[in-house]
Amino acid sequence: MTSEEMDMTPFLKFAAEHVAVGIHAVDLKGKTILYNNKMKEIEGFDFEELVDRSLLEMFRFDQHESTLLQVLQTGEAVFNAKQTYWNRKGQQITTLNDTYPIYSKGKLIGAMEMSRDVTTLEKVVYQPLKKYEEPITFNSITAVSNSMRKVLETAEKAAATKLPVLLIGESGTGKELIAEAIHWASSSKGQLYTLYCHGTNGELIDQLNKNLSAKSGGTIYCERIDLLSRPLQIQLLKMAQDQMSGDTYFIASVGEDPVELIASNKLSKELYYFFSAMTIKLEPLRNRKEDIQPFIDDYLSRHRMNFGSMVRGLDDEVKKLFMAYDWPGNLKELELLLDEITSLITTQEHISLNLLPSHFKSKAMNKTALAPEDFIIRSGRELLPLDDYLFEAEMYYLQKAMDLHGGNVTKAAAALGMSRQNLQYRLRKIKKNEAQT
Repeated sequence: MTSEEMDMTPFLKFAAEHVAVGIHAVDLKGKTILYNNKMKEIEGFDFEELVDRSLLEMFRFDQHESTLLQVLQTGEAVFNAKQTYWNRKGQQITTLNDTYPIYSKGKLIGAMEMSRDVTTLEKVVYQPLKKYEEPITFNSITAVSNSMRKVLETAEKAAATKLPVLLIGESGTGKELIAEAIHWASSSKGQLYTLYCHGTNGELIDQLNKNLSAKSGGTIYCERIDLLSRPLQIQLLKMAQDQMSGDTYFIASVGEDPVELIASNKLSKELYYFFSAMTIKLEPLRNRKEDIQPFIDDYLSRHRMNFGSMVRGLDDEVKKLFMAYDWPGNLKELELLLDEITSLITTQEHISLNLLPSHFKSKAMNKTALAPEDFIIRSGRELLPLDDYLFEAEMYYLQKAMDLHGGNVTKAAAALGMSRQNLQYRLRKIKKNEAQT
C-alpha cells in the first residue's frame, strides 16, 4: 500500500485530540461536528453537551458575534480575532481565534475554528478597579443591599479569625474584590497571590508552593477551584495543607453551589472541607439591584477625580433601562459598559441613551420589557432623525428574529420574508455600523 492509499483518518483524529490549540468545527446549520480535548478544556463542555444545541444557546457573545457564525455567513476566513464570551455556566472565556470556511467541491459545508486560550492573560491585564492602582479594602466596596452588607460583615469576621474562606457566586459578582479586602483586613504578612484555576497546570501550583516556602507567607486567593481537574484539586489541597503551618492565609471561590458541584463530581469533597471553614455567598446583581446606582456613583466619582470629566450621573431613561436589565455578567459587565461609555464622553454631565453602545441597547431591548420606542423617542426631547429611528428599529427587529430562531439565518430569513443573502447583508451592515460607533 502506498502512502497515498493509506487511510489518514486515524492520524488526523490523533492530531486533533493532541494539538495544543482548541478545535471546534460546525456544519452550515451551526451543529458541532468536531470538538477536541483542548477546546473542552478551554470552554468546559463535553462534545455531547454541544452536539444538539446551537452556539447561541450555549454561549453569550456580547459586543461581537461568534467568529464561527461570522465565517459561516461570509464564507471568508478570520485571523487572530480576540473574542471574549461567557458559556452557559457563567464562565468567562477569552480566546484568540483563527477561523476558516470549509469547502467541498467548491461548496461551503461548514467552518472550523482554532483557538488559543488567553483567559488567564486577560485577567492579569484587566482586573476590576485595578486601574485605580489602589488596594481594595472594605471601605472602598460600596454596597447598600442587605445581602451585600451581610457579605461584608461575614468577610470582616473571616479576616479577624484568619480561617480559610470559600466565596460562592457567579462570574463578575465581585468575589475577587472581597478576597482582596479580606487580605488587607487580616493580619496576614506578605502579598496577595491570585491563582486563576482556569488554565492552571501542575507546574504553576508547584511554583507557587516554592514561592511561598521561600517567603514569609501571604494570602492565596484560588479563583474558581471548581474549574480545576480532579488531579489538580488534589495537588492544590496538598500544597494548601503544607503551607497552613506557616503564615499563609487561604481564600477560594466557586461559581456554583458547592454541594451540587460535589454531587456532580466537579469539586473534591476534601478540598471543599478545607476551604469551607467560613462560606460567603455573593448574590448576582439581578437580585440586588439597589447596589447598581451606588456602584455607578462610585465609578463616576473616580472617573471625575482621575480624568477631570464632568459626568455626574445617568439620565432618567438610562436609569430605567439599567434597572430593568438583568445584568448576566453582573458588576463586571456593568463596569465594562461604563468603561466603554466614558471613553466617548467629552463635556456631558449625564449619560443619555444616545451614549449607550448599540450592542448594549439591542441586547437590553431583547431582555427587558421595554418597547423600542423607549430607546428611539426621547421623552420630553426632540425625536431621533428618521434614518436613525429606522436603523434602530431594523436592528431590534432583525435581532429579535435571529434570537427566536436560535441564530439560524435561513429560518430567520424565511420568517421575515426575505432571502438569506438579504438578511446576511443587513446583519453585516448592522455589525459594521456598531464597529464605527
